[in-house]
Amino acid sequence: MNTKDMFSFSTFDPSKMQENFRDFAEKGAAQSKEAYAKMKAATEEATKTVEATVQTAQAGTVELGLKAIDALRTNTEHSLSHLEALLGVKSVAELFELQTAFIRKQAEVTIEQAKAIQETAKKVAESVAKPGKEAAEKVASTFKAA
Repeated sequence: MNTKDMFSFSTFDPSKMQENFRDFAEKGAAQSKEAYAKMKAATEEATKTVEATVQTAQAGTVELGLKAIDALRTNTEHSLSHLEALLGVKSVAELFELQTAFIRKQAEVTIEQAKAIQETAKKVAESVAKPGKEAAEKVASTFKAA
């Protein structure tokens, strides 16, 4: 056995190691830049989604508030009209008739108002969820494509 061969570093080429290290560093830098660009784009997209959601929620809150105010106004007007009618009552029978009609009408109106508010709330909830749903679908399609 030749001792010269045993301790020889003839297969070790420092210039190739330096070249391999440079390639590794360049690839790492490129991957980092690409990852940063993707993260930045995702963050910007998420910000847009949050902004759209907040704007939709604000508009929906206003719409629901207006529906509630309208219901309150209607109920107040009916109650005042009922009180005026009660002031002109001439008999107990007329009082019961007016009161029964008022309660029946008020129940019908309340049911209609509840349906209208429920429909509006459903529409607002769907509108608020839409940007997030679209963003999630976009992310899911990105993973499917990758």
